Amino acid sequence: MFINSVQTNSAALAALQALDQTEQALQQTQQQVSTGYAVNSSADNAGYFSIATQLKSDSGVVGASNAALAQSEAVLTTANSAITSILTTISSIQTALTQANNPGANLGQINTTLQSLGSELTDAVSGASFNGLNLLDGSQGGTAGQGATTTALNFVSGYNATTTGGTINTISLSLTALVANVTTGVTSGVLTNATDNGTDALAGTTYDLTTIGTGANAVTTSNVQSLLNAVNSAQSTLTDYTATIGTTQDRMQNATNLNSALQTNYANGVSALIDADMNQASTRLQALQTQQQLGIQSLSIANQNSQLILKLFP
Repeated sequence: MFINSVQTNSAALAALQALDQTEQALQQTQQQVSTGYAVNSSADNAGYFSIATQLKSDSGVVGASNAALAQSEAVLTTANSAITSILTTISSIQTALTQANNPGANLGQINTTLQSLGSELTDAVSGASFNGLNLLDGSQGGTAGQGATTTALNFVSGYNATTTGGTINTISLSLTALVANVTTGVTSGVLTNATDNGTDALAGTTYDLTTIGTGANAVTTSNVQSLLNAVNSAQSTLTDYTATIGTTQDRMQNATNLNSALQTNYANGVSALIDADMNQASTRLQALQTQQQLGIQSLSIANQNSQLILKLFP
């Protein structure tokens, strides 16, 4: 029971307090409906807001990793396409050298053909560049012999999130130089130092297949088998290298799939922590709006009761 008083309108104060509480709840619910979030800041729920912020950050890094993987896969695809072209050219060189084994073969014409094929090798290697990165021309530096690795490239592949931050995951590819590159210290390569690994008289002799058909790399009746052995050896090394690149591409694709799954999991986790239940929020909004209207009416009635006291005095 409220006591009528000219000093204190208890009923109005109670109605005003109830209305303030309703309006605070209404403001919070309106924010949830307008933003779609139940937790908009640390003031709403410090723990959930902190976890969600970290998950969003992790998801951003994973997304960046996938972007890096897409570019890396393009680099490897470019290299593999070039090697495929080189292997086709080497097959043509093998055919020409086989023909040179025939008695009475026109070595002059064959050397002319070989010169053209050697130029094709050079063109394929120099053209295997994507965004300035070439995995075939020895531009990554190091020391190389036939089939030797020049260095290893570590491609970004993902993010290992931890409670203290996290670490970047990488996929490593050991590179093989196809040609010498004195600028970066690569003194030999699969094509520029193709070694005769056979058992013939010239076993161990090296040839520069990019200049095959000319000078010391011209085919003669005495070195045709040695050249053929060197070409076969280079072909074997290139086949191994393209297989290594292909395996690395498979790892990158698997990493991409994993990162995509992680991003989905992160998004679901963030949603569970901070997203508002829109059905519940809209229902509550309607209820609070009705409650607000009733509170305003209650405050109005309480204020009218104070006016009735004046009627007691003539």
